[in-house]
Amino acid sequence: MCGIVAVSGNKDVIHDIYESLTVLQHRGQDASGILTNENGKITLRKSLGLVRDGFDKKHIDRLKGKIGIGHVRYPTAGHADNSSEAQPFYVNSPYGIALAHNGNLINSEDLKSDLFEDDLRHINTKSDSEILLNIFAHELYLHSREVFTPDSIFYAVAGVHRRVKGAYSVVSLITDKGIVAFRDPHGIRPLCFGYRENNGKIETMVASESVALDSAGFSLERDIMPGEAIFIDINGNVHTRLCAETTSLNPCIFEYVYFARPDSIIEGISVYKARMNMGTSLAKT
Repeated sequence: MCGIVAVSGNKDVIHDIYESLTVLQHRGQDASGILTNENGKITLRKSLGLVRDGFDKKHIDRLKGKIGIGHVRYPTAGHADNSSEAQPFYVNSPYGIALAHNGNLINSEDLKSDLFEDDLRHINTKSDSEILLNIFAHELYLHSREVFTPDSIFYAVAGVHRRVKGAYSVVSLITDKGIVAFRDPHGIRPLCFGYRENNGKIETMVASESVALDSAGFSLERDIMPGEAIFIDINGNVHTRLCAETTSLNPCIFEYVYFARPDSIIEGISVYKARMNMGTSLAKT
């Protein structure tokens, strides 16, 4: 269980990401990280511990950019006491890609071997998120060598779905291209997005839970569907596509039991009301 957020805005997004991560802090207290992009420059800050302990004013001031992603970590793979395994992860080819992930891959060892032997990529940590990043990066390289378009993104995500098994909700930043978010074909981990108007322009946020959008003044649009990808280009235009041939909605019941905040709405269902109804049913039983 982790918390992820991505913002495409009309000004520096660091404050929206920081505040959203504090709202999602219940999803992970072991580490946090934020990455932003401004005019080709990637800035990353990640550290162990709570969000408020890892980001001083000097860190906030240097995280410039109108697009960015953030992560709070509860380690289910890798080492809890190693800041190098905090997210987002970054790889420089192609374009420069960063990724943050919530979930677990069940074929990570096979993928790690394939990445080294077939894709010629080296994995440096025990985190399955680094594996997922390199799978996505390799697929994007294959589909964008001639020209980069939204189709390049969707073909790459489809490639990820074909290779990866497990639960994964993902936000990714591609340097000077935009934000990508996608969800596994079974929709196990939650992911939603929404909009906010700022000086006549539309800004977009993607997050693990709707409370992150609420706290920053974004209106919830909907949940990202199982197998769906959303690409927010550098100009703020939103492109969506279903990238898996077979999909089914199988949300994790523990989101409703205790992972999510009670004031979140997941798949159109109030987490608070779900807990109340479960308690009523249990009492009757």
